[in-house]
Amino acid sequence: GCDSSLNLTSQKATDAVDGIFRSLRDIARVRMHMKQFNSIHNPGSNTHQASASYKPLLKQVVEEICHPDRPDPVDIEHMSSGLTDLLKTGFSMFMKVNRPHPGDHPLLILFMVGGVSVSEVKMVKDLVATRKPGTQVIVLSSVLLTPHSAVELLFAPDRLQPDTHI
Repeated sequence: GCDSSLNLTSQKATDAVDGIFRSLRDIARVRMHMKQFNSIHNPGSNTHQASASYKPLLKQVVEEICHPDRPDPVDIEHMSSGLTDLLKTGFSMFMKVNRPHPGDHPLLILFMVGGVSVSEVKMVKDLVATRKPGTQVIVLSSVLLTPHSAVELLFAPDRLQPDTHI
């Protein structure tokens, strides 16, 4: 609601910051229902506050997909396709049948709704190359984010349908 810094008032700035924090609280509330990926902040321990760290959600998801010892991811669901997968899903009600793991396939396709940055794409590529060599990864997104566009999205009046200039 402010086209230049000359029109910026204390109230407009306060409203913008309140809107950003409202959005962040909404995101935290949605992620609260997840069992594994509910936080990107590791607070560390009471004795080692300096060990607090930040771990991006995308990195957590890719590490979970590429982890060889986790047979049944908690927050990641396998979508059945084809007759074989449909039969496995049906028999799993009567017998102990493990669901397919997302990392079992030699092709990993990630689609990021809302945007992805170049550094996130590189992080995914490096993680998959390190943890699951031989797996091809394709990262798709609704928009390629730049530092400027990511900040603009925070201030977008309608975050569900932002003006991305496409």
